[in-house]
Amino acid sequence: MTFISNLINGISLGSVYAIIALGYTMVYGIAKMLNFAHGDVIMVGAYISFCATTYLNLPPVVSVLLAMAVCTVLGVVIEGLAYKPLRKASSLAVLITAIGVSYFLQNVALLIWGSAPKTFSSIVPLDSIALFGGKLIITVESIVTVVACILIMILLTLFTKKTRMGKGMRAVSEDKDAAELMGINVNVSISVTFAIGSALAAIAGVLLCSAYPVLVPTTGSMPGIKAFTAAVFGGIGSIPGAMVGGILLGIIEIFSKSYISTALSDAIVFAVLIVVLLVKPTGILGKKIMEKV
Repeated sequence: MTFISNLINGISLGSVYAIIALGYTMVYGIAKMLNFAHGDVIMVGAYISFCATTYLNLPPVVSVLLAMAVCTVLGVVIEGLAYKPLRKASSLAVLITAIGVSYFLQNVALLIWGSAPKTFSSIVPLDSIALFGGKLIITVESIVTVVACILIMILLTLFTKKTRMGKGMRAVSEDKDAAELMGINVNVSISVTFAIGSALAAIAGVLLCSAYPVLVPTTGSMPGIKAFTAAVFGGIGSIPGAMVGGILLGIIEIFSKSYISTALSDAIVFAVLIVVLLVKPTGILGKKIMEKV
């Protein structure tokens, strides 16, 4: 039963990574940039949900919706103020700006909420499910996380393939100049991408803190980096790839902690990234793009 329990925990953790990775992969796929402040948007979403339930006594569902709304606005503001002026700049300039935005959000969180850890209450206050006479315990948070991940991936896939805005975003990801000539508003498409990615970050933050109920201003930093690893692992720019990469990475991390070493689990996770980049740089479901020179 230990193996099955570890597998379930790995899928649950990997589903959180997958939701975060979906935000990374959408922003990269459309805007061709890596938003390393994404992990800190996760932290903001978790804090908003915490304040809504703790201080305002709002229902958990309402707190999640409020966190999504705040993070959506935050994502659009970050894109408009920090990234939009650098649309034609080098990748290095955008990367440095993203790191600056990340530190800015962390320090603002320190000023507002302090550095003391907060105890996060689960958004699903239901008892765990005991199977096989109590030998196998499945938490309701794990079930909700996996179901949320699957639903989000399906909805995002339908959105990008069936809706006018989604098709426009795909056109922008292929060629911004050509899309603009066809009447597609590139700025709006990129802003919508950041809005969706930030809303997903809020959901991931709440689910993450429900499973691991300690909230500090650096809560999203390490999960954000691991989710980026998952996005690269699955094929950055691919929505199914983000899900596959996230779940596989979660399983690898949990099994590493259980069977190898808790101290080495993070090293093993990042070693996977190195191996993937060496063997298949495009990731599991990524596609090789040929560029004319």
